[in-house]
Amino acid sequence: MAITGMVHVNINCSDYERSRAFYAVLGFKEVWRVPERNTPEVAAAVGMPPYRVRWGLLALEGTRPPLVIDLLEWLEPRDEQPPYPHLYHYGIARIALATSDLDADMSKLEAAGAEFLSAPARMPAESGSQARFVCFKDPDGTVLELVENGVLIRT
Repeated sequence: MAITGMVHVNINCSDYERSRAFYAVLGFKEVWRVPERNTPEVAAAVGMPPYRVRWGLLALEGTRPPLVIDLLEWLEPRDEQPPYPHLYHYGIARIALATSDLDADMSKLEAAGAEFLSAPARMPAESGSQARFVCFKDPDGTVLELVENGVLIRT
């Protein structure tokens, strides 16, 4: 394989502007607003008929390589079903973001209306990790996680 890194993580939302504002609280900035319609080739490449979306790429400021979210509000077709009801479903369950100040970030998220799944937790001492973390939901219920002191893999 010739994989060299991750390009982006796709997050679907019900209201692009509301979600863009929420992700801005986390430090993501819109770097590219994409046209509402795409080519038939692009639609076919993602297994879709021609579609309409409101979307853009949001990059976390100050990260190298950039951490990018592909944020999409599907206009046509549209599915009003909420995201997964729990974290033990198949597929991507949550996105974990590193933080250097969990308490300050939680305060900002609380002010932005984030729903936390619980109070922050600490990894057990026997795990060898010093990580402290908390999970929360974005405006549509997508679960995200903030992890403080959580780097387990060194490159």
